[in-house]
Amino acid sequence: MRKLWLAAAALFPSVLMAEDKLNSGDTAWMIVATAFVMLMTPAGLALFYGGMTRAKNVLNTYMMVFMAYVIGSIVWVLWGYSLAFNGDGAIIGNLDKIFLNGVTVDSLSGSYPEFVFIAFQGTFAAITVAIASGSVIERLKFSTWLIFTVLWVTFVYVPITHMVWGGGFLYNDGALDFAGGTVVHMNGGLAGLIMALMLGKRKNYPKEPMKPSSIILTALGAALLWFGWFGFNAGSEFAADGVAGSALLVTNFAAAIGALTWVVIEWIRYKKPTLLGAATGAVAGLVAITPAAGFVDVLGALIIGIGGSVFGFLGITWMKKVFKYDDSLDAFGVHFLAGLWGALATGLFALQNLAWDGSPLKDEGDRVAQMLVQLESVVVTMIYTAVATAIVYFVASLLTGGGRVDEETETMGLDEAVHGERGFNL
Repeated sequence: MRKLWLAAAALFPSVLMAEDKLNSGDTAWMIVATAFVMLMTPAGLALFYGGMTRAKNVLNTYMMVFMAYVIGSIVWVLWGYSLAFNGDGAIIGNLDKIFLNGVTVDSLSGSYPEFVFIAFQGTFAAITVAIASGSVIERLKFSTWLIFTVLWVTFVYVPITHMVWGGGFLYNDGALDFAGGTVVHMNGGLAGLIMALMLGKRKNYPKEPMKPSSIILTALGAALLWFGWFGFNAGSEFAADGVAGSALLVTNFAAAIGALTWVVIEWIRYKKPTLLGAATGAVAGLVAITPAAGFVDVLGALIIGIGGSVFGFLGITWMKKVFKYDDSLDAFGVHFLAGLWGALATGLFALQNLAWDGSPLKDEGDRVAQMLVQLESVVVTMIYTAVATAIVYFVASLLTGGGRVDEETETMGLDEAVHGERGFNL
């Protein structure tokens, strides 16, 4: 069974009571890491997505991501945290800590305050649902999105989190997901595709050119995501220690390798290396290393980063052409496929694996067993996310008289039609 000692102390304090001692260094690091991850959603992802959408929808795109952070944070504190990280149910926790009942300034999560753990995990809930928005921008009703966010965090994100991280059956089976390959990226990326398929293609897609409003904004968003990812991955060690330092290093390395790989592929295939490609490749590398960050060395990060970029590239080129779906900003291609690769590659390249007491694998029998567990975790995530997202979207659409904007609104652009504002007044 995976021994994430510090996180487990928050879940099963009777087992690891000796770990429940406040450490000021861990506390300071986790507060900083939380702030880093917060920056990823209403700044990094919002700019990354906003720059890729057409000018008439850039503000709406930013607003969807921004409100995903707002609503995700609220749902998490009120009931999401309790259901995800309390209780030992196989699929879902309990409501013992609804509205943070019983959590005080003296409550600890291992070596730092439980309040900090709640805030840190809340940023993960918010960015996961925000990722899904990238597949459906330019045609989804804003009201539908708001209701979908509440329901999706509650009925999709929370159960997956509990199953993998919070003491559910995948956690107990030993599934490795250091910072969110299955919980965040596969989950959010697949949810986006399911919504896109149910919503339908944008008007005139793919016949009409749909050029990004500002690749510079997208590149800036990618840089902010890269920065925030240090908190995302290194913070998931829940301590200021050597594993956190290693996670930070391999995160940066995989992102750089991912960016370079994408640029080289473009240069070979199209004869033109693009800034959009470099930014997307960096994000694909970051996605891929996320589940493995605390378990692999730089060699593993090298292979994982290259693979994340390759699978992401194939997802937004070959797969979209073959299956003819409209994934507006390629959330499925970059997040789901790179996350899927990363989750499986974790089993292939894990060295600092706490399931083996921090030692390298003793024999390939352990490796095969771990790969089977990793496969189980990705299959469960795929099935649960696909079915539950379809149900949640159907309900949200029903409650708002259909999830798609009318043709006039889509033609005009959602910025002015829905919000009465423009992203650019040039």
